[in-house]
Amino acid sequence: MSALNLLNQNQNPSDDDIRQAISGNLCRCTGYYKIVDAIGAAAQKMNATRTTTN
Repeated sequence: MSALNLLNQNQNPSDDDIRQAISGNLCRCTGYYKIVDAIGAAAQKMNATRTTTN
């Protein structure tokens, strides 16, 4: 939910923006690297979809 809220407000977030947005979520397995990458990839895919449908 934190990631979706970020992507609704910021269509091109930086890694720092992503880390700030998910700062309330706890993850002990990866140090957030894969999570940040996944959110960044989702942002790119959402932007590509927005571009092709508009």
